[in-house]
Amino acid sequence: MNALTAALKEELNVEMVSVFGLFIPESVVVSWGIMAFLVLGSILLTRNLRVEHITKRQAVLETVVTTINDFFVGLLGENGKRYVPYLVSVALYIGCSNLIGVFGIKPPTKDLNVTAALALMSIVLIEYAGIHARGGPGFLKSLTAPTPIMTPMNILEIAIRPTSLCMRLFGNVLGAFVIMELIKLVVPVFVPAVFSLYFDLFDGLIQTYVFVFLTSLFMKESIGDEE
Repeated sequence: MNALTAALKEELNVEMVSVFGLFIPESVVVSWGIMAFLVLGSILLTRNLRVEHITKRQAVLETVVTTINDFFVGLLGENGKRYVPYLVSVALYIGCSNLIGVFGIKPPTKDLNVTAALALMSIVLIEYAGIHARGGPGFLKSLTAPTPIMTPMNILEIAIRPTSLCMRLFGNVLGAFVIMELIKLVVPVFVPAVFSLYFDLFDGLIQTYVFVFLTSLFMKESIGDEE
């Protein structure tokens, strides 16, 4: 168990990396790399798009974009359509962050600061969506639903949501690491490779889906029935 404790401490430790003489958290540097990769990929995928004589690449890209857009619009409704780009951006970032562990790089989502920042951004957008859809008075009125006596609980719920999103993402990513270390201690050959494939690929994508799905549900609840 000493080996597990040491490995866990190493994973929780946020390394500092020197960039142009400045010491920056490793999770931030890796995040910059992921953002650069996503920006470059977006430029390459969207260059030379045509209205006529559509290429296979463009047809596949349009199909993927339409499918994703329809999925989120189905969750949020037409009033929530404006928030789809944010949700897709967050999904791409978290997905790449979770999958980057396959290449031997520590995922940024193992840093509690990163997951907390993602949760806070989502909650700010969720509450903004409610104010935008209902108006200021309507949003304040929703805090007293179904009865004014529930107002403290409704306010507390707003405070709890970012903690829930943050700890769910961070806990699952870290939990997968702990399980892998335990498996390596018990069965050090072959089996860990199979489970690593599951936790680094499948589980990482599942956690991405859960985060954006819950954000979408909270946003739909905040928007209400104002369609």
